[in-house]
Order: sequence, then C-alpha cells, then structure tokens
Amino acid sequence: MRIAKTPPATPIAFVKAILAGYGKYGIDPAPALERAQIPPSAIDDASARVTAAQFEALSWIAMQELDDEALGWFSRKLPWGAYGLLCRASVASATLELALRRWARHHRILIDDVTLTLDVGEASASLSITENRDLGPFREFALVTLLRYALGYACWAIDEKIPLLEAAFPFAAPPHADVYRKLFSPTLRFEAQRASITFDARYLARTLQRDEAALQKMLKRALPLTVLPYRREKDLKARVQQVLRMPNANLPAADDLAEGFNISTRTLHRQLSREGASLRALRRKEQVERAQTALLRTDQPIKRVAYAAGFHNEKAFSRAFKQWTGETPGQYRERRSGRKRD
Repeated sequence: MRIAKTPPATPIAFVKAILAGYGKYGIDPAPALERAQIPPSAIDDASARVTAAQFEALSWIAMQELDDEALGWFSRKLPWGAYGLLCRASVASATLELALRRWARHHRILIDDVTLTLDVGEASASLSITENRDLGPFREFALVTLLRYALGYACWAIDEKIPLLEAAFPFAAPPHADVYRKLFSPTLRFEAQRASITFDARYLARTLQRDEAALQKMLKRALPLTVLPYRREKDLKARVQQVLRMPNANLPAADDLAEGFNISTRTLHRQLSREGASLRALRRKEQVERAQTALLRTDQPIKRVAYAAGFHNEKAFSRAFKQWTGETPGQYRERRSGRKRD
C-alpha cells in the first residue's frame, strides 16, 4: 500500500486506541503497523503524530483483520460493512434531518452500548452520544470517531461542509486537543455531560445530493470522511487546472474529474461557476496551451497539432486558437519561431 506524504497531524493516542483493539482480540498488530508505514518507535512517543493517510491505512487494515468496524469499542463486534448499512439506510432520505434520525435509530439496532440522539431547537441542532456502558480505554477514540462518522456522512450527503457551532466531550482536554479543532470546531468544550456536536439547524432542511451510485463510490474511500474535515470544493478551479495540466494524452471529462474529487458532476460545474470559471473554458485554455507548445517545439502539421490538443478538426482549432491568442496557429508559429505557415 502506497502512503501519500502529508504533514503528520493525527495523534499517536488514536493509533494506540486501534492497537488496543488488537490487544482485545489477541492479534499481533506489528504487520498492520508495517503495512501502514508507522514505525514501532512512534508508539511510545506521546508527542508523535502520523499522517491522515497512514491512519486511514491502519484503520482500514484493522477493521478487516479484526472483522470489527468498531475496533473493539463495544461489547460485541460490528462486522465489516456495518457502517455501510447505516449509510444505505439513510441515503434515500429526503432531508438531512431525516437522514440523521435514521442514522441514530439504525445505530441503536446495531449496538446498544451507546445511543445517538438528534435534538433540534429553534436555531441550532445537536447530535449527542449517551454512553450506556463504560467504554474503558476506548472511550475517547470511540466518541470522537462516532461523531466524525456522523458529521462526515452528513457533509457528504448534502455535499456541503457543515460548520459546527460547538463540539463537546465528557472528558478533560487531552494533550492533543489541537487536533479536535481541525476535526470539529475551534469552539470546544471539555468535561461536558455528553459528547456532542452542535450546528445551525437550517442545515437539517437541506436535501440530500447523493444516490446509491455515489454511495458505492464513497464507501470505497469512506475513511477519509472520518480522519479529515470534509473538504468542499474550495479553490476547485486551481485543483481542476492542476489535473488538466498533467501530461495525459486526453483531457479528462467532467464525470471523471468529479469522480476523482469525490463530488457530483453537477456540483463540479456549480462550484466552478461560483469561482468565476467553467470547465469548458479551462479545458479550452489547456488545449490552446498544449497547441502553443507543440507549434513551437515540433514540426508537426497544424492539423496534427489540432487533433493532439483535443480538437475534432482543424477549422475549430484555428477558430479557438485565434480567439485566445489573436492569431491563427500558422501566424503564431511563424512569428514565434520564424517558420513559415503550413
């Protein structure tokens, strides 16, 4: 498994919580740590951090090896695929409120060690966790992860980041409390009565933007929703340009780009529009820039340059090229390189 290199931010305490699950089931965690590229020496360093990719890899491996998506937190296992069932039970809901209520209700069917409750007020709503038994050494990580599951799913379902008004936890602030601000909110409250997240109640009326097909794709990479804050398509224009500039033979279509960013095609176009851009214009700009490079660095006929840049015919290419540069391809090549027109 190839692990991307990103700045480490996940506290080693969360890694140790997963290792406690290995201990509960009497399984050696060393091979899993090696596959996730987490050095054993980091385990005894209380200040150590791992990257989101390393933590995602370890979580994924552990859930399958232990056959427990709860990683030992509860009095019985949650077999592989359990949280996928929660997603499926909620994705057909008309609104986010209904989805979260279904999530909480079906979670109780899966396990009764904890109870999730959605409380709705006039201006704010809270999703809280009641502990029905002592979670022991798993407590912190279990409560954090359960809230991240629900929050990550909610943001994904409406395709919008839900800013929290507050996140509360029923224990003292840990040494790694800084990560809570990244995972939840700058406004934190520790030693609260229950673990909870609070947000603007207006989000509950949002309609769900996902379907079964989108759910299938998300479940293949669901863990990033729990270990990273939901990233809406902020600065999407720059990200699209970065992909388009990759040295591929063909420019990716809208559906391929959207799938790569884990968003819908409709959202891709909508967010680009908000940033004052369009995929059509970005693709055309990249096509023209590829053509400019080919015109200057090769002796290919203009017709071949046109096809290589992604145009269907030379006439369309010449028209688009002149709109962008003020010159025909032949004029551009002659002026910049001294070659005569084709």
